[in-house]
Amino acid sequence: MNSKAVWSNWSGAHQVTPKQVLHPASTADISAAIETAISQGRKLRPIGSGHSFTGCAVAADTQLDLSRHQGVVAVNAEKKQVTLRGGTKLWQIPPLLAPLGLAMQNLGDINRQSITGAISTSTHGTGLSFGGLGSQVAGVKLIDGTGAEITIDDSDPEELDKYRVTLGTYGVISEVTLQLVDDYDLKVVERPESLDLVLGSWEHLNRNNDHFEFFWFAEADRVVTKTSTRVQPNELPRTPDRRVADFINEELIGNAAFAGLVGVGRLIPGFTGRLNSFATAAWGSSERVRNWSAGFASPRRVKFNEMEYAVPFAAVPEILRELRSQFKRRGLVSTFPLEVRAAAVDTGWLATSYGRETGYIAVHKPAHEDYREYFAVCESVFKAHSGRPHWGKMHSLTDTDLAERYDRWDAILELRNRHDPHRIFTNKYLTQVFGY
Repeated sequence: MNSKAVWSNWSGAHQVTPKQVLHPASTADISAAIETAISQGRKLRPIGSGHSFTGCAVAADTQLDLSRHQGVVAVNAEKKQVTLRGGTKLWQIPPLLAPLGLAMQNLGDINRQSITGAISTSTHGTGLSFGGLGSQVAGVKLIDGTGAEITIDDSDPEELDKYRVTLGTYGVISEVTLQLVDDYDLKVVERPESLDLVLGSWEHLNRNNDHFEFFWFAEADRVVTKTSTRVQPNELPRTPDRRVADFINEELIGNAAFAGLVGVGRLIPGFTGRLNSFATAAWGSSERVRNWSAGFASPRRVKFNEMEYAVPFAAVPEILRELRSQFKRRGLVSTFPLEVRAAAVDTGWLATSYGRETGYIAVHKPAHEDYREYFAVCESVFKAHSGRPHWGKMHSLTDTDLAERYDRWDAILELRNRHDPHRIFTNKYLTQVFGY
């Protein structure tokens, strides 16, 4: 159908008015839309939830909105696999898996994305024994730029590795099969620690905990750590929903406090450092036991823009010390904390943790603020350490830079040429990434 509505990503950094918006409800509908685009020489981009901070999903011509293409296609209880339609949101998956006694292996701290958007941009959680969400993919059904329907599964792992992370550049993923595990709970402990202590214990903290991450306000000498331990369902009493306590921790501290910091920091920029130290102390300590479905993700109601780089795991302490030095020398602050995580080696060709144990460092700026100087300083440090950008988060790297960071780059370009010879899936961002 035709549309004059302006589409915006979550942060508002990217806006576009598509010439037309289509809402496919089946694989057949997706195929028909692609066939039409091929015959009419149009460009087409699929969208999920618009949670990428890059222009990955920007569709100036035809926008393919997958929000009607959701739900379970098939379950293989013996293999602990479930096949989902591509528009299914991450937050919708736990209720679908609960009756089966199954769970996703890992999840990030935001669950608003669609499953295809999350795997296509190499979204990840934390835990040195776990890869990104793409590593959980056991199969995909994809409609490519020639109109062909391609199905790949884990019977050919090397072939599947080509399609675990795609940026939507080979075609539209209609269905995703996930490799699941038995249901589990998480014991989640948050507490303030010394930044120097955490950096000095970085490897130990990650190798001796299932899931570890920490949050650091750039001028503070202390951080807030989050350690999550996997336990059998109901092995430990689950923390009851405490409306007041949860509201204080997740809303007042986790969202409203950030909103307050953003507001005060905007009015009195020189006061931001003190506010950041206060926020670290106010965060406090907590311990809770929740099902995995509620233990990983947290609400994000204060909008921001984000840059995140995947760097060699062992280099994380050095990089953060260098960032601290740069921030102090340049007087740079942010009212959002840096988020630091880790992940296992991935095999997906375009996975950001491909071929190496990885540390992830994410930096944020409130959506209304100019992020360019702050992000540029951070990016210069990340690049110097062979960093790879998260495909759904802001960066300035081009195909020349990326070819140096992915040793299968030429094969990736050949795959793109094969699946999208007419470039119907391209846009400005993909041209930046792939060069044409």
